[in-house]
Amino acid sequence: MGRWSRIFVAVTTALALWLGGHGALAQKSGGVLKMPDFASPASMSIHEEVTRAAVTALMPVFNNLVLFDQHKERNTIDTIVPDLAESWTWSEDGKELTFKLRRGVKWHDGKVFTAADVKCTWDLLQGRAPETLRLNPRKAWYRNLDEVTTSDDNVTFRLKRPQPYLLALLASGVSPVYPCHVSPAQMRQRPIGTGPFKFVEYKPNEHIKLTRNPDYWKPGRPYLDGLEFPIVASVATRNLMFIAGNVDMTLSYGVSMPLLRDIKSQVADAICTVTTDNGARNLIINPARPPFDNPELRRAVSLTLDRKAFIDILVEGQGLIGGVMQPPPDGVWGLPPEKLAELPGYDPDVTKNRSEARAIMEKLGYGPNRRLAVTVRRATPPATETQRSSQSTK
Repeated sequence: MGRWSRIFVAVTTALALWLGGHGALAQKSGGVLKMPDFASPASMSIHEEVTRAAVTALMPVFNNLVLFDQHKERNTIDTIVPDLAESWTWSEDGKELTFKLRRGVKWHDGKVFTAADVKCTWDLLQGRAPETLRLNPRKAWYRNLDEVTTSDDNVTFRLKRPQPYLLALLASGVSPVYPCHVSPAQMRQRPIGTGPFKFVEYKPNEHIKLTRNPDYWKPGRPYLDGLEFPIVASVATRNLMFIAGNVDMTLSYGVSMPLLRDIKSQVADAICTVTTDNGARNLIINPARPPFDNPELRRAVSLTLDRKAFIDILVEGQGLIGGVMQPPPDGVWGLPPEKLAELPGYDPDVTKNRSEARAIMEKLGYGPNRRLAVTVRRATPPATETQRSSQSTK
């Protein structure tokens, strides 16, 4: 339906300590950053999980081959930087992507990271390994991948046809490299990575704890001594924990614009900023169930929605209207406003849209004496996020 704003309360020092930002922002090391998680993950294996409940807490345990630059506000192909791979090259026909891997990287158990680990990871994701993942939600990502080959410190992804955006998939937060010598069953319980933090403990419905990796391959990193993720399902409780100083960040759910002002009035050291994000609120219709199996009726529904009113009410006008893809400027491939306005219901003239919708409904036999009966269920609250000063983590 539309694209909303994320409400973001941030202090750059805390973020820099976690992500390893510029030196000017990270003048002190130490402390434990606390951020609540909204649910207990089914496992500690990113490759078998689909929600942020696992990814947010576990990504610091691992490394990717490549990663989106964490200091850039917008993710694009041009903001991808090396991680476990020092560099990469494409073949002339676009069917081979070769990575030159770093040397001297070790897994948390002391074993040396090699090219074989990369091959093992993607063989596992493709279902070609001796052992299998219990769940494999992103197997379809690699259906164009023919094979992964290794040669010394190089790894080559051979494709069935050119796929430029493969690099973007590999840079995502759900594309870590797993160790060959650790079974999928162990990764679900006690994951081993090469990342800046080591896994310590997971207690369902209580917390996830990570500790600093003293042998991390990036000199001087990480800045923090540890990360803790108390598992708190209640939005109200998470926000109260933030206000009380029991956590340093909150999740990206549950902070409305009025609540943002209330938090700011109670947390003097918080910096509040409203930023844009692809947090969508959608009207989902079952097209297989009558009368919504009629495309004309679905068109009428789309025409009658006042998307701007939703944004004005929910986020006090601080949002953008989008289609299927995230709109510009953040959405690299999103439709420009003039093209978006050509879609049913996206013309800013709501009166005109609803007049067309009314005509469609009358043609289908609906009117004052025969109204469309629907059941509407609300799913989730608006997406938001808060952070506070790192002073509490010292």
